[in-house]
Amino acid sequence: MMLNKKLVIIGFGGLGKEVHWLATRLGIDVRGFLDDNPDLLGEQFDGSCVIGSIDSWKDYKDCEFIIAIGSPRVRVAIRDKMLIQGAPSFATLVDPTAVVDLKQVSIGEGSLICAGTTCTVQIVIGAHVVINPHCSIAHEVVIKDFVTLAPMVAISGNVYVDSVVELGTGSCVRQGLNLGAGSMLGMGSVLTKDISQSKLFFGNPARYIREWK
Repeated sequence: MMLNKKLVIIGFGGLGKEVHWLATRLGIDVRGFLDDNPDLLGEQFDGSCVIGSIDSWKDYKDCEFIIAIGSPRVRVAIRDKMLIQGAPSFATLVDPTAVVDLKQVSIGEGSLICAGTTCTVQIVIGAHVVINPHCSIAHEVVIKDFVTLAPMVAISGNVYVDSVVELGTGSCVRQGLNLGAGSMLGMGSVLTKDISQSKLFFGNPARYIREWK
């Protein structure tokens, strides 16, 4: 959570701009963006600009950071590189329109819950998780680190989502299922059985397509 610090957003893409929109609505002082595309240096969005590459985070140790990049694997790589270089502090942001009771939902560092999402009871959300707008997460769900839920994902109760999993826009997960680490459920899919590690499933009902690396 933000502790009266400034925020630096890593990534100047669409998600980064959405995080900026959320942070300003929460009254958080956004110091700027970091992005490794040199052509973006100095580019502005809503009063904040790209102030350096990702490696320059060390110049902003008085700030907290959030990795606003949709790909779980890219978020892992950026976090790991930052940890090798030092000890960054990561912010956790929850949109004020999200229905999230922190007595019932635990959220790890660096995670983001966007507008219109509902989380019910006995839910565990790991670190550096991105939950996009209008998702629904039911009771006793575990979401491990570096998971991405695209907009309008619906997860029923007693589901276990392992680390670095991606759930596409509008996909649905039946109750009681397990999604293996590094797996992917495609846009609009309806999952009715477990997914093993690093597999891509797609369709209604969702079926195995190929390995997902």
